[in-house]
Amino acid sequence: MRVSAIWRLAGALAVLGVTVTACSAAPAGSPAASPPGNGTHRASTPPATQGAAGTSRPATPGAATPSARAAPPVAHVIVSRVRGADGSVVTVAAFRGPVQYVLHNGSEDPGAAAAGLVKAGPAITGPERRHLLAAFNGGFKLSAGAGGYEQEGHVIAALRPGLASLVIDRSGQARIGVWGASVPAPGEAVYSVRQNLQPLVYGGHPTSAAADPGLWGATLGGGASVARSAVGQDSYGDLLYAGSISATPADLAAALAARGARIAMELDINPEWVQLDIAPYAGGPLTAAVPGQNRPASQFLTGWIRDFFTVLAAPSS
Repeated sequence: MRVSAIWRLAGALAVLGVTVTACSAAPAGSPAASPPGNGTHRASTPPATQGAAGTSRPATPGAATPSARAAPPVAHVIVSRVRGADGSVVTVAAFRGPVQYVLHNGSEDPGAAAAGLVKAGPAITGPERRHLLAAFNGGFKLSAGAGGYEQEGHVIAALRPGLASLVIDRSGQARIGVWGASVPAPGEAVYSVRQNLQPLVYGGHPTSAAADPGLWGATLGGGASVARSAVGQDSYGDLLYAGSISATPADLAAALAARGARIAMELDINPEWVQLDIAPYAGGPLTAAVPGQNRPASQFLTGWIRDFFTVLAAPSS
């Protein structure tokens, strides 16, 4: 899609306003957090040995020096705030390191249509709680006709070509694409899919459609700046959640593009539905992460009426 020049400018202004406000810490004694890229590391520099006149030089192969090993990656969440050109503040959470994703059925939506078929229901329980790093809301009600829904191999609402889709495979890895174009890949082990409207960001830039609030769902009171959420994916393959209690679709798109999203889709809107809860380490206490969000941090633990996603630290191999 052709990108509107004005939203490129908005994205640039948003970058200038970025302020990092929180970075989740690993538990005491844990290895340092990993860089982006699903837990991959660059090769470490060989240890130096002392040379003539006090100069240092790289150790030669086979030298009797301990080999340096990179610490294993740690799954973690990085939260930042992006201020838009119009003064909006969008919370962006990046999920880094070895993580997995689960789509949960809500008690009312999809509700009974999926309840007898799927394992991940309205509440986070059992082993999933011990690995929990974050949880965030899903998309529009299925009755809105904004896209299809598949959970754990069961298609609850037909998937539609051309729509932005968050796809989770059987290993728990997730990616975002356009259904029938970039997803699914041939032979991909699709497990769960959540669709919601057209892409909000494409090719690293806000789409031209992002400039028209009327294309992104009915709002309370009819205003453009309301509680909104979205999810994107960066060039490392990591997912980024964006949420705000007052933002336009263009604000979300600019914030995600500023944080490196190559593609993004809007999720649910209006105050009752925008939720992001994060833990400082896997299984740790949850904190409501979007300033002003209506729902408490415990909501997904006690149970929720709408579909949602969990972000889990992948079990050690």
